[in-house]
Amino acid sequence: MNYILSIDQGTTGTRSCLIDLSTFTIVGQVSRDYPQIYPKPSWVEHNLNDIWSTVEVTIKEVLKSQNVQPSAIKAIGITNQRETTCAFSKAGTPLANAIVWQDRRTSEFCQQLRDKKLSEKIKEKTGLPIDPYFSATKMHWLLNNNSAVSDAAKKQDLLFGTIDTFLLYKLTGGASHKTDASNASRTMLMDLKSCDWDNELLEIFGVSRECLPSIEDSFGKFGVTKGLSSLPDGIPITGILGDQQSALFGQAGFHKGEMKCTYGTGAFVLLNTGTDLVYSKSGLLTTVEYKHKGKPVYALEGSSYIAGAAVQWLRDNLKIVSKSSEIESLAREVKNMEEMKHIQFFPYFAGIGSPHWNAEAKAAIMGLTRDSNRCHIAYACLEGIAMAINDLLMAMKQDTGLEIKSLKVDGGAAANVLLMELQATISETTIIRPKVIETTAFGAALAAAIGAGLADFDKLESTWKKDKEFPVEQGLVEYISDKRKLWAETIKKVFAV
Repeated sequence: MNYILSIDQGTTGTRSCLIDLSTFTIVGQVSRDYPQIYPKPSWVEHNLNDIWSTVEVTIKEVLKSQNVQPSAIKAIGITNQRETTCAFSKAGTPLANAIVWQDRRTSEFCQQLRDKKLSEKIKEKTGLPIDPYFSATKMHWLLNNNSAVSDAAKKQDLLFGTIDTFLLYKLTGGASHKTDASNASRTMLMDLKSCDWDNELLEIFGVSRECLPSIEDSFGKFGVTKGLSSLPDGIPITGILGDQQSALFGQAGFHKGEMKCTYGTGAFVLLNTGTDLVYSKSGLLTTVEYKHKGKPVYALEGSSYIAGAAVQWLRDNLKIVSKSSEIESLAREVKNMEEMKHIQFFPYFAGIGSPHWNAEAKAAIMGLTRDSNRCHIAYACLEGIAMAINDLLMAMKQDTGLEIKSLKVDGGAAANVLLMELQATISETTIIRPKVIETTAFGAALAAAIGAGLADFDKLESTWKKDKEFPVEQGLVEYISDKRKLWAETIKKVFAV
């Protein structure tokens, strides 16, 4: 049998998956977490060597677990946490910790850019608001605050990239310094129309074009493996997509009008707008879904920075559960919804992304009384995640005029039935969960199959299979209607910029 290897490099861990080429099913997967680094409040970093070691280990272990010979891998796909910014030398040696997409250290610099009246220009070119989220301000910070990075730049030994670029460079033994258009569209340095680095933006952020990877189609030959302990030389890497674009792709969202929400560390809603470049009037992002045969396909995106990470916070910091999966049973201990009437959980640990854009916002739990306990906080957490995502869906409606009657979901937290029931009721839409909820890794495999000429779009449409639908919970409609009003009022009073 022949396989595609999918490398899914996420914010908290790396997953390597084997996909059977004859059936396009995931036959094996191995994941490994790695440490999060918090040097200061609101700063988040990753050690690139930690990330690379998880890639090597998970590849070896998934092959071993399925008793698959490396020679049976016909193509490799990569999907990755986006915006997280890497600086490394031409020898492939990290020059600094990666600055993670959640990191807010560049907030002050972002305000300086806004004060210079650059917001409209940058949004018109990139589809993005000025925010610490995106890679350009992180590159600027590294160049101006890290001596190893600035020294390497002077010696012309500096390479920048997002995580996909770093992994590709390591996989190919330093032969390929490339990215794809979906990842490049998240840097705030790429012109959406040309899908090329923009000279004016490079000047604003002080980034040299020579430090940046070339921007390629999302499907095609990015390079071949070389000098690895886990794989033989010569396996082609043929698909790269940023994680949220990959999740939509894995949901067979190839065409205009397809939409999904991924529940991971954060939550992200993507709507495929086809070849139409739609600029949001409601605080959403315009981004590249994928680029194929030289033509970009675009998407509107809503970003909620914290979703599953809020449950992790309850587990690791408050220690009210020992495993994330326990959150649902704890929340279901709430029997009287009157007790939840005033309790709200705002999961803004990393500021607010779409549609409100408040980089300085902080998380909050409000409305607690003496009788409030662990189960109320657990329920409020799940409700708050769904409320934040509903804000994204409402913005989608405003921008497009579409009635959202159903929403495909994926990601780890999509396994939480209560969260899905809350999302359906809060958003007044049917939630559809596929049989494969790890659609991010699956999307990278589909991308690699197209890039390697092993499948076409028509063949891959049949890979999507429905698992379960979650309709509106009629018994919760009145309660949720009141909570939506309270949520909107609190956002306006407390979090509005």
